[in-house]
Amino acid sequence: MSYEKVLQATKIVIGTKQAVKALKDGTASELMIANDAETKVTASVVKLAQEMNIPIIYVDSMKKLGKACGIEVGASTVVIIR
Repeated sequence: MSYEKVLQATKIVIGTKQAVKALKDGTASELMIANDAETKVTASVVKLAQEMNIPIIYVDSMKKLGKACGIEVGASTVVIIR
């Protein structure tokens, strides 16, 4: 289900730095975090999303999340843009 949301989204941003930027800009509608991503990498973006009441969806695999985004490497963080 969650990977399908990424596939169906018209605009996404990939990566923690870009996710933080999208959250601060107010353009994020949902945040997806891979469970196998390092907590030290994702902690700041998760905290920011919680403060801004942005829904956070956890998915199993960085590799699968990256594949759903159309990239060859794993993705720890993906934001769906409004």
